[in-house]
Amino acid sequence: MNKAFVREPEDDGRAFCPRCGNLGVPVGGAALDTHIPPESRAKMLDAAWFCGFYRCDVAYFNLFGGVVLAEELKGPVYPHDANAPICACFGLTYDDVVADVDEGTPRRIREVVARQKVGEAECHALAADGRSCLGALQELYMRLKSQG
Repeated sequence: MNKAFVREPEDDGRAFCPRCGNLGVPVGGAALDTHIPPESRAKMLDAAWFCGFYRCDVAYFNLFGGVVLAEELKGPVYPHDANAPICACFGLTYDDVVADVDEGTPRRIREVVARQKVGEAECHALAADGRSCLGALQELYMRLKSQG
């Protein structure tokens, strides 16, 4: 088919990882500064997206072909490293969520919720994707609970 008759997709602000095709999460400069070492930081400019697919080696990417691999980061981040804290602000890990499931109550997750409500969280800077971990924690808790 002649390309002259094909409609180009409209830019809707979404970006997909160039390696795995996963929908990226837009990330601000604070999270990029926290997780990317200076020698790699220039590749991301002011705007980037986080690839949250745990089997992909790309952590951050931009629309200009720049990528920062998970192995280039200052330290491990969840979900690229299952042993890294899910909650970057308060250090809650996969094992903590498993412990909540085993105990039958989401005590540790509730503590995170309480600390976020009083403004102690700095997700925009500390979380690799710049977002609150609560959705991921609740989803993991419910998934593990349904398996048990």
